[in-house]
Amino acid sequence: MNHRIWTSIVLLVACSLAVRAQWDVQFSDYTALKSFYNPAVSGTDGRLNVAATYSMQTVGYDDAPNTIYVGADLPVYFLNPHHGAGLSFFSDNAGIFTTTRIGLQYAYNLKVSQKGRLAVGVLGVMMSEKISSKSLNIEENNDPAFPTSGAKGNKIDMGVGLYFYHPKLWLGASAQHLLAPTILMDRRYELEVPRMYYLMGGCNIKLKNTLLSLQPSFLVQSNMDRWREDVQCKVAYEKDEKRFYGGVGYSPNTSVTFLVGGMFHGINVGYNYQMYTSGVGLINGSHELVVGYQTDLDLFKKGRNKHKSVRWL
Repeated sequence: MNHRIWTSIVLLVACSLAVRAQWDVQFSDYTALKSFYNPAVSGTDGRLNVAATYSMQTVGYDDAPNTIYVGADLPVYFLNPHHGAGLSFFSDNAGIFTTTRIGLQYAYNLKVSQKGRLAVGVLGVMMSEKISSKSLNIEENNDPAFPTSGAKGNKIDMGVGLYFYHPKLWLGASAQHLLAPTILMDRRYELEVPRMYYLMGGCNIKLKNTLLSLQPSFLVQSNMDRWREDVQCKVAYEKDEKRFYGGVGYSPNTSVTFLVGGMFHGINVGYNYQMYTSGVGLINGSHELVVGYQTDLDLFKKGRNKHKSVRWL
């Protein structure tokens, strides 16, 4: 193999590792996946919440990233209503790289006003990184610079968060990858995962004499070297068991996002398209499907649990 080709592949692998280390996955509808960003969200609204998403990024490119996330959180009533817990699974595939995370969340919340609660949360994570050799087209299979049968490594990680919740307003701050782990794969390849910081919030503005409400929100994320800001606004229609929404989001110098969804037979289904405004191209955006379910879960009440809507904020 030509030396320049070797060098190009080495640089590609190194750059891919660096890019993946700088950011966690950016979900388009972050308001539907708040517990992914902040462990303090767990159990604060007194309900069982289940959310799942499948995201395909930069569609049209070979080996483009795709991500699966499933999370559930609930209040832990056998202790007392101040406790919440959550469980999550995350899998991200991008080319030859696969990241898997299994997380456990705990939150303690207190009532700070008639309807408001303030919570602090902690997240413990088992993090796994894997490099597959299947997508590498290497003429010399004995080249020590590349894995011939794959490589993988594991590390423990953690995160913390603070969250204020009110039916009309919410605000949260969190930090992920607090241990800044370095994952060693096959004793030759290293992935350094920097700390990530998030600030997010939103509100619910009921339009007078209508069945509509405005739900603006924002998300700021940073590793203290690079920053990304997202703003979003949904318009939601709600009558009896009928709920529909549409919205638009914007990230400066990055993307414009379109969101649509609704409640179908007690399950919330949403579709989002993130259109990149520079570099990638308008038609090579990211598609995201979000499914959610929510129900009251007060085990001390008699009778069956009443089924409620999913989180709209």
